[in-house]
Amino acid sequence: MSPASGCVVVVGGGIVGRTAAWQLAQLGLAVCLLDPALAAGPSQGPNASQAALGVLMARVFHRSSGRAWRLRQRSHELWGQWLPELERRGHRLPRRSGLLLLAADADERARQIRLAAERERLGIPMRLLEAAALEGWQPHLPGRPLGGLLSPQDGQIDPGPLLEALLHEARRAGATCCDEAAVALERGRRWRLTLAGGQRLDADWLVLSLGFGTEALLAGIGLALPLEPVLGQALELELAADPGWDWPGAVVWRGMNLVPRPDLGVGGRMMWLGATLEPGRLASPAALRELRELGGEAPGWLRQARLVRQWQGWRCRPAGRPAPVLEEPEPGLLLACGHYRNGVLLAPATADWLRERIGGSETTG
Repeated sequence: MSPASGCVVVVGGGIVGRTAAWQLAQLGLAVCLLDPALAAGPSQGPNASQAALGVLMARVFHRSSGRAWRLRQRSHELWGQWLPELERRGHRLPRRSGLLLLAADADERARQIRLAAERERLGIPMRLLEAAALEGWQPHLPGRPLGGLLSPQDGQIDPGPLLEALLHEARRAGATCCDEAAVALERGRRWRLTLAGGQRLDADWLVLSLGFGTEALLAGIGLALPLEPVLGQALELELAADPGWDWPGAVVWRGMNLVPRPDLGVGGRMMWLGATLEPGRLASPAALRELRELGGEAPGWLRQARLVRQWQGWRCRPAGRPAPVLEEPEPGLLLACGHYRNGVLLAPATADWLRERIGGSETTG
């Protein structure tokens, strides 16, 4: 494929948009990243990137084929290249390898056994742990798990520093940033955006990755993309004493993520807990209590932990179709949105898809 040319506007400055801007700018394209939240800094705004805990669940995904599986494996491969490269460029990216899924019941344990066998056939390392092997870990694991499945190649990364690093590298690669909102979209010889301040912005390639704003912009040109909000709440907790973490990574119990963060604060006592799944845009105190208490199965050390902060964000779930939405409904108009709970994980595969559409399939670090 010939070298890419033209102007690309990426609308949406979450982790998907920033990753896309970084990678597309390296093709020599004139890239503009557009999002009003860019003026507020990476920790502001109730978007999907801020709801995320950064749990990367690629290898232990419950399927072994299909589009969702392929996207996860491509992202796993690319994050394996890009994260070390970002760190070599001076970015501090707190991350931790290992993801342990605990079996709360017999059905879940049976699924773990089947999954471990499937991964063995694919040559992907996975370790089944019996209940007795989980005893004595510090701090004590929640509930009474019947066993566990450890995926050493999955893990977790702090989304905040990653967002900052991606924005820095996008700018370093030549991308420009605009902190205005797009309020209208028009067809023409080129795609035209009208911004909140009245300015108009033309693009040869327009990438829409701005969550719920995507639906409104598309409606203005007669295209429909129903997206449903699912709110997520998360907590940062400080334990009463250093637990001497010896977990092999983040832990998943009944769909809730317990993420050790000994790198935060003093004494190794910090952790993250999240996130809720609440249809709609309003946070539920009851759902937050359920999370805080792990559905009544929180161990004593967790119940005694001090709340440091809590946060929330909205994930976009495509209505009636699988996540994410990666489509080109009209020439030059690219949809890269609706990642639901996997924006951090799937950002590289999304950027890779955009690179193929716009400028070729070769990726760079």
